[in-house]
Amino acid sequence: MAKAGRKGCSCPGFLRKNWLLLSTVAAVLMGIGVGMLVREYGKLSNLDKFYFSFPGEVLMRMLKLIILPLIISSMITGVAALDSSVSGKIGLRAVIYYFCTTVIAVILGIVLVVTIKPGVPQTANEIDRVGSTPEVSTVDAMLDLIRNMFPENLVQACFQQYKTKREKVEATTGVDKNSSTLTEEPVTTATTAEASENKTQEYKIVGMYSDGINVLGLIVFCLVFGMVIGKMGEKGQVLVDFFNALNEATMRIVQIIMWYMPIGIVFLIAGKIIEVEDWEIFRKLGLYMATVLSGLAIHSTIILPLIYLIIVRKNPFRFAMGMAQALLTALMISSSSATLPVTFRCAEEKNFIDKRITRFVLPVGATINMDGTALYEAVAAVFIAQLNDLELDIGQIVTISVTATAASIGAAGVPQAGLVTMVIVLSAVGLPAEDVTLIIAVDWLLDRFRTMVNVLGDAFGTGIVEKLSKKELEQMDVTSEVNIVNPFALETATLDNDESETKKSYVNGGFAVDKSDTISFTQTSQF
Repeated sequence: MAKAGRKGCSCPGFLRKNWLLLSTVAAVLMGIGVGMLVREYGKLSNLDKFYFSFPGEVLMRMLKLIILPLIISSMITGVAALDSSVSGKIGLRAVIYYFCTTVIAVILGIVLVVTIKPGVPQTANEIDRVGSTPEVSTVDAMLDLIRNMFPENLVQACFQQYKTKREKVEATTGVDKNSSTLTEEPVTTATTAEASENKTQEYKIVGMYSDGINVLGLIVFCLVFGMVIGKMGEKGQVLVDFFNALNEATMRIVQIIMWYMPIGIVFLIAGKIIEVEDWEIFRKLGLYMATVLSGLAIHSTIILPLIYLIIVRKNPFRFAMGMAQALLTALMISSSSATLPVTFRCAEEKNFIDKRITRFVLPVGATINMDGTALYEAVAAVFIAQLNDLELDIGQIVTISVTATAASIGAAGVPQAGLVTMVIVLSAVGLPAEDVTLIIAVDWLLDRFRTMVNVLGDAFGTGIVEKLSKKELEQMDVTSEVNIVNPFALETATLDNDESETKKSYVNGGFAVDKSDTISFTQTSQF
């Protein structure tokens, strides 16, 4: 009877615990239904479509609003809570994990696309082109990545990224010395030889700023800032407490946003379904989409869980179920950075990952760990080569692998950033960059699935790094417990209260815990 009673009350308990996840799933289904119905019977104008998706836009804006305080507070408190040697080891393990999974994803994508050959049955002329080709130079893009790691202005990094652009210099016969133009940005000149004529084309490289958070620059600054205030001891404790409070307040705001999420998701999905004008393109690119989606499915359901199982020795699918809310959010909003608040919540509250790990690993992962994007870029590059009836040799396939890995790291965690890095991959092997417009029409859908894989990779990374760093974290816990002990406790028997207070005020006491857990004291003079 007791068992039956316990069984009966488990259903309300499950609903109470997972109401947000269940309501999000219901919102997804409702959004698809509403979108199909409105598309079929609504006959909305472009303006009506814009207004219809407004509640979904509000959700996106709320999630993007919280990215900045979350990244800053979590990175600084995460690094400050760790010893510099420990944070170095954790960072190294995380980067090795990110690099290995990205390389595996690229290899998987190339194997699938070479085996399935989605571009062989058709040619580039049979597919309608959509949008325009982003103008990107591989060298300039890589240099911009490094420049953005060290922003000139920290406040500006919160809403703008630095970007360089090549402009042709027109050849002039004469120059009027009196009419010189002053520019604020430094201009660098590049020279390119033209094959057809015996002339050189001059280019100037002009710097500019584009909208969007410079996440990489903020992470580098927060990393250094957190290490510095962590080493400052009591002087830096005020700042550590402030950022801890900021992190706690930010997570409470995230909980408030979660209440609105199901409503926003309904209109976000319905609005996107209504916006799609040509469903015929999905039939033409069906085999390409199937190749990408099957690669993402294999990577997320076999490879990542297998790595987690081998290292952590726990059920990876139970861990993935704990991240279900974050994965659904990533699927709906197609931005790993905007999903970060939900990823934090799931990792810490559902999967009970140590906060010192999540605060350090997740913001970095959302920026540089792009397994899904790397797989997609490798598949897309070979697919475009097949459309153009070009045979790729081993050297070119290796080049695609290396470039896709590097470019995915440089892809910002924003919607459709993969298209910009896609141009870099195509240029690296001499494929026409304008052919990226062939796949733009279906990119909005594939972008959602690859973002979900990116977030899942970040989440598994926290569990793996926590397992590998268990010894260092336990050692830090022991040290922190010793820190709480009064180092003057040995003297309290011989000192009066007044003398004890004086001693505490003027004497600097230090201690170190060696491997045998013995405490040694060093004291300096009173003045």
